[in-house]
Amino acid sequence: MTPRFGALSEGEAPAEGAESLVTLLAEGGVVIERIASHHAASPEGFWYDQPGTEFVLLARGSATLGFADGTVRAMAAGDWAVLPAGCRHRVEATSADALWLAVHLPSG
Repeated sequence: MTPRFGALSEGEAPAEGAESLVTLLAEGGVVIERIASHHAASPEGFWYDQPGTEFVLLARGSATLGFADGTVRAMAAGDWAVLPAGCRHRVEATSADALWLAVHLPSG
Protein backbone atom coordinates (compact mmCIF):
# COMPACT_ATOMS: atom_id res chain seq x y z
CA MET A 1 0.00 0.00 0.00
CA THR A 2 1.25 3.50 -0.84
CA PRO A 3 1.13 6.19 1.84
CA ARG A 4 -0.94 9.30 1.19
CA PHE A 5 0.00 12.81 2.27
CA GLY A 6 -1.77 16.14 2.32
CA ALA A 7 -2.24 19.37 4.20
CA LEU A 8 -5.36 20.32 6.08
CA SER A 9 -5.07 23.81 4.61
CA GLU A 10 -5.38 22.41 1.06
CA GLY A 11 -8.81 22.24 -0.47
CA GLU A 12 -11.74 24.07 -1.87
CA ALA A 13 -12.86 27.30 -0.21
CA PRO A 14 -16.63 27.36 0.24
CA ALA A 15 -18.93 30.20 -0.81
CA GLU A 16 -20.11 32.54 1.93
CA GLY A 17 -22.68 30.84 4.14
CA ALA A 18 -21.57 27.38 3.06
CA GLU A 19 -19.25 24.55 4.03
CA SER A 20 -16.94 22.33 2.00
CA LEU A 21 -16.52 18.77 3.29
CA VAL A 22 -13.86 16.31 2.14
CA THR A 23 -13.47 12.78 3.53
CA LEU A 24 -9.76 12.26 4.17
CA LEU A 25 -10.06 8.68 5.38
CA ALA A 26 -12.84 6.14 5.88
CA GLU A 27 -11.72 2.82 7.29
CA GLY A 28 -12.93 0.37 9.91
CA GLY A 29 -16.04 2.43 10.57
CA VAL A 30 -14.00 5.57 11.36
CA VAL A 31 -14.46 8.61 9.10
CA ILE A 32 -12.06 11.56 9.16
CA GLU A 33 -13.20 14.75 7.45
CA ARG A 34 -11.84 18.17 6.56
CA ILE A 35 -14.57 20.78 6.86
CA ALA A 36 -14.02 24.35 5.69
CA SER A 37 -16.69 26.85 6.77
CA HIS A 38 -17.26 30.42 5.53
CA HIS A 39 -19.70 32.24 7.82
CA ALA A 40 -21.71 29.01 7.94
CA ALA A 41 -24.48 28.02 10.35
CA SER A 42 -26.82 25.06 10.64
CA PRO A 43 -30.30 25.74 9.22
CA GLU A 44 -32.83 27.05 11.73
CA GLY A 45 -34.28 24.16 13.72
CA PHE A 46 -31.69 21.64 12.45
CA TRP A 47 -29.78 19.47 14.94
CA TYR A 48 -26.97 16.99 14.37
CA ASP A 49 -27.87 13.80 16.26
CA GLN A 50 -25.27 11.24 15.27
CA PRO A 51 -25.24 7.54 16.16
CA GLY A 52 -21.49 7.56 16.96
CA THR A 53 -19.14 9.78 18.96
CA GLU A 54 -17.52 12.65 17.06
CA PHE A 55 -14.24 14.42 17.83
CA VAL A 56 -13.87 17.88 16.31
CA LEU A 57 -10.81 20.12 16.27
CA LEU A 58 -11.11 23.71 15.11
CA ALA A 59 -7.75 24.14 13.37
CA ARG A 60 -8.31 27.70 12.15
CA GLY A 61 -10.77 30.52 12.70
CA SER A 62 -13.58 30.69 15.25
CA ALA A 63 -16.96 29.04 15.67
CA THR A 64 -19.88 28.73 18.04
CA LEU A 65 -21.63 25.45 18.77
CA GLY A 66 -25.11 25.26 20.27
CA PHE A 67 -26.58 22.33 22.17
CA ALA A 68 -30.15 21.13 22.70
CA ASP A 69 -29.96 21.92 26.43
CA GLY A 70 -29.40 25.62 25.59
CA THR A 71 -25.65 25.59 26.17
CA VAL A 72 -23.58 27.61 23.70
CA ARG A 73 -19.83 27.16 23.37
CA ALA A 74 -17.48 29.57 21.59
CA MET A 75 -14.43 27.92 20.04
CA ALA A 76 -11.13 29.35 18.83
CA ALA A 77 -8.35 27.83 16.74
CA GLY A 78 -6.87 24.87 18.61
CA ASP A 79 -10.03 24.11 20.62
CA TRP A 80 -11.53 20.64 20.36
CA ALA A 81 -14.66 18.86 21.55
CA VAL A 82 -15.84 15.29 22.00
CA LEU A 83 -19.52 15.04 21.07
CA PRO A 84 -20.95 11.77 22.41
CA ALA A 85 -23.36 9.71 20.35
CA GLY A 86 -26.83 11.26 20.53
CA CYS A 87 -25.54 14.68 21.62
CA ARG A 88 -27.85 17.06 19.75
CA HIS A 89 -25.79 19.99 18.53
CA ARG A 90 -25.65 22.59 15.79
CA VAL A 91 -23.23 25.09 14.32
CA GLU A 92 -24.46 28.52 15.40
CA ALA A 93 -21.81 30.50 13.49
CA THR A 94 -18.32 30.31 12.02
CA SER A 95 -15.75 32.83 10.88
CA ALA A 96 -14.97 33.21 7.18
CA ASP A 97 -11.86 31.04 7.53
CA ALA A 98 -13.02 28.27 9.91
CA LEU A 99 -11.30 24.94 9.28
CA TRP A 100 -12.25 21.76 11.15
CA LEU A 101 -10.90 18.26 11.46
CA ALA A 102 -13.74 15.89 12.37
CA VAL A 103 -13.33 12.26 13.38
CA HIS A 104 -16.51 10.16 13.43
CA LEU A 105 -16.31 6.92 15.38
CA PRO A 106 -18.53 3.94 14.64
CA SER A 107 -21.70 3.55 16.67
CA GLY A 108 -21.92 0.83 19.20
